Parts: sequence; C-alpha cells; structure tokens
Amino acid sequence: MTLFLILSAVVLVAAFVQGAIGIGFALIVAPIFGILAPQYLPVTLLILMLPLNFHIAWRERDRIDRSGTGWITLGRFFGTFAGLWMLAALSGDQLGLAVGWFTVIAAAAALLAPRFDPNRPAALGVGLFTGVTETATGIGGPPLALLYQHAPGPVLRSTVATCFFVGEVISLVILALMGMFQIAQANAALTLMPAVLIGSGLSRLTHAHIKGPALRYGVLGFAVVSGIFLILRTGS
Repeated sequence: MTLFLILSAVVLVAAFVQGAIGIGFALIVAPIFGILAPQYLPVTLLILMLPLNFHIAWRERDRIDRSGTGWITLGRFFGTFAGLWMLAALSGDQLGLAVGWFTVIAAAAALLAPRFDPNRPAALGVGLFTGVTETATGIGGPPLALLYQHAPGPVLRSTVATCFFVGEVISLVILALMGMFQIAQANAALTLMPAVLIGSGLSRLTHAHIKGPALRYGVLGFAVVSGIFLILRTGS
C-alpha cells in the first residue's frame, strides 16, 4: 500500500506537469520506478502515458505540426527495434543505469542547448533516437522537447503528445509480439491509471496560464537529481 501511494502521488504530479507544459511525465516517473519498482519498466510507463498523451493531443489538436509528426513517427518505428535489442541485452541493474544516465544527459541537453528550429532531417533523427530510448527505458520526451523547445506552447504540447501516443502504441505492440509484455505490468498500470486521469484533468485548469520556461527548468532539474540518485543507487 505504501508503494502504491508513493507511485500514485508521483504519477499524479507527473501527469499534471506534462499536461501543463508538454513534457515531464517519463522524466519524473521513470527514475522513481527504476528505484522502487524496476520490474514495471518500460511497459507500465508506456501504458500510463497513452490516455495522458491522447488527452493532450486532442485538447490542442488544431496546433499539431503534422509534417513533423510524420517524420518523427517514421524514425520512431525503426528506432523501436534497436530499443528492443537494448531491452533484451541489458540486465535489471544495467537498465537502471541506462535510465539514470539517459535521464541526466537528456535533461542536461535540453537545459543547455541553443535555439533550434525543427526540420525534416532533425525530425527523422529525433524520431529514431526516441524509438530507441522510449522502448528500452520509457523515456522519450527530452529529444522531442529539445526539437520543439522554442515553438509556441500549444504546438509543443500537441505535437509531442501526438508523437508520444503513436510511438507508445508501436512500442507496446512490438513488445507484446516479442513476449516482453507481462500481465503484472498491465495490472500495475490499471491500478495507477486514476492518478494519471486526475493529474491530466487538473492540468486543464492551468495549461493556458503556466509559462513554460520556469516550470520546464524545474522539471528537468528534478530529472537530473532523480537520475543521479538512480545511478548512485544502482552502481552501489
């Protein structure tokens, strides 16, 4: 029960943050899962993000960058297979280290990168990279956020959410076909789903008013701390 309450609180906050600014769910949740319940990565995390990202994409559907979404999805499809190889090749501790290091590196890159405008090659490359990392660890937001970090808030939120949703469906289908989808992981997702729905619903009250940069820096800063803690814990 204690674990359930902790994970529910984390998931609720993460769903609210992603609903408000467009990124943050996996960056917040994946390190905590890696510390407290690594057996649920990445399937539970991917399932939890489905209704969240559908809601965000539908809410601001008129602002989706459809061209960028298409190229990202194409790269995402092929990147999924490399992510499957990584998931099969790494042990539990190695996967924990991968989550920790990727969280820190991706968050730092998103914090420090200069202005960058999306184009086709960049969208394809980001999609490929996201397919690898999200399938293996559940984390795919930082590359997408980096690609759209200077776009208007509605464009970032809706486009990233659409790419997430399509990519998560692809990853879950392929994971199931490869025998890497466990019933216990799906049950855990169903148990935590109310927290996702509450956090996502609450974000509707604030997403139009929250100014992205300050909250974005807070989310990425938290991700760095969580990732470092996971690296130290797994490494010890």
